Amino acid sequence: MKTEFLDAMLGHVVFDGWSETSFAAAIRDTEMSQEQARELFPRRALDAAIAFHKRGDAQMAARMKREDLMALKYSERVAAAVRYRLEAAEPHKEEVRRGTALFALPQNAAQGARLVWGTADAIWDALEDRSEDYNWYTKRATLSAVYSSTVLFWLGDSSEDHVATWEFLDRRIENVLQFETFKSQVRRAPFASTLLAGPSWLLSYVRKPVTMPDPDLPGYFSAARDPD
Repeated sequence: MKTEFLDAMLGHVVFDGWSETSFAAAIRDTEMSQEQARELFPRRALDAAIAFHKRGDAQMAARMKREDLMALKYSERVAAAVRYRLEAAEPHKEEVRRGTALFALPQNAAQGARLVWGTADAIWDALEDRSEDYNWYTKRATLSAVYSSTVLFWLGDSSEDHVATWEFLDRRIENVLQFETFKSQVRRAPFASTLLAGPSWLLSYVRKPVTMPDPDLPGYFSAARDPD
């Protein structure tokens, strides 16, 4: 029923955005009752937009399982995952644009950030990321920034087959790899062992979240281990 309702609503979002008008039109098109629709989407248009975004994440993850990416370099696999995510949304580019406007509103900005984090998390999970420490967070934070900037570029890209977007994505990932290389060089530098002793000790107690009590939340720090 969620899929049926969301598909019906997408045709109206192009004209009326993720709004109460589009939500009401989907109710009419599916002949659902107000009660049924609000049971599926308690916050109405906002929850429908969230479901649309998460559907794209699921489509990306499913494609990652189908494709054989082992011949690619790791950076190319990350780029492929971001590309698959955008290609999943390609038939509904205007709906994505409208969603970007929705989540740019102050009252929805935190939810939008959670969704971007969730996409980054889904990508790293699809890539079978094994991080257990603070790198679990830094990888997702970095990829969230890459994904967000690439989406904005993609929305304004009119090049054939979005070739300009894929070039932009490659540059952003290259920037990230350069930063990771820089971090490794700093850690290996003689002066860094003393300078980073305190921060390194603190970060050693950061662990990826053990549970996710709310699927919309980006995660939380697990309890620090007792140093004794």
